[in-house]
Amino acid sequence: MLVDSPPEQRAETAPAPPPRRAIRSFGLVASVLLLVLVALASIAIGAKALPMDQVWHGLFHDSGTYGDVVVDERISRTVLGLLAGAALGLSGAVLQALTRNPLADPGLLGINAGASAAVVTAITYFGVTSLSGYVWFAFFGAAAVGVLVWFLGGSRGATPVRLALAGTAISAALYGYLQAVMIMDNAALGKMRFWTVGSLSAATDGMIKQVLPFLAVGTVLALALARPLNAMAMGDDTARALGADLNRTRALSMAAATVLCGAATAACGPIVFVGLMVPHVVRSFTGPDMRWILPYAAVLSPVLLLGADVLGRLVARPAELQVGIVTAVLGGPVFIYLVRRRRTAQL
Repeated sequence: MLVDSPPEQRAETAPAPPPRRAIRSFGLVASVLLLVLVALASIAIGAKALPMDQVWHGLFHDSGTYGDVVVDERISRTVLGLLAGAALGLSGAVLQALTRNPLADPGLLGINAGASAAVVTAITYFGVTSLSGYVWFAFFGAAAVGVLVWFLGGSRGATPVRLALAGTAISAALYGYLQAVMIMDNAALGKMRFWTVGSLSAATDGMIKQVLPFLAVGTVLALALARPLNAMAMGDDTARALGADLNRTRALSMAAATVLCGAATAACGPIVFVGLMVPHVVRSFTGPDMRWILPYAAVLSPVLLLGADVLGRLVARPAELQVGIVTAVLGGPVFIYLVRRRRTAQL
């Protein structure tokens, strides 16, 4: 006759569940592999179909044929998508932690509006016509708005609410200026129409080299802020008790988000929802620990951006939909779902 072992013995012999750290690590490795696959798809798939042998030849040879040139352009486009996607994801995650608002994105603090206003000013009043010229004006506009929001939000006495209010007010004013200039200047309207949609199609090696130093500095700074942002998430008093310098953390967070989003917006135009959706979704399975949210956001945001870019090339062949349009179409319903779920959870 079989006798069941006591509950205590069964508990001791039962296999222990895998630690959460191991699960997160495995998920991050899987995310990196997914990113590699999406990047390869971005190189192989385009608005104009190329046989795979031409794609392979273009990756490893440079004989100047049509296929090689197209593949070279797709590689630049893919690299820019990787860098810009990671920048938008990191900046969104940092801003959500800074404002303690899981539905915040880089546009909340006026960074996109600052970059857009600077570009339309460059086109209308300074005669800038090249995308390489837009980059510097857009980055300057984003940085200027970031500094202005910091001071209007209270500088050393800044709080999440003050920063969000200051960013919203500045965004409204700058978008009003943007629309007024574009209505009065048809030439500016024509040139800005392409940039404001958000696109990776104008990617060049030169543009990537221009924004790469800013993206590298912003990425290192954002990742270094993981622990202080974790402390701030527990409230100002608790963060101070843990030794966190709130003013320095907020200032560095603003700087990191501004550099990352400003450089990405300068190169690609304002691309919406990437910085909002990915950190919010990542938080649902990593928890609130910024040491995991930031790496996941840096990996999965390019997956979304490059995936949307590939989709835009497929649905409108032989033309293409710009990636900013695709992310907006995909992001709108997702944003509504997130808001409704958050509202339901609060009831």
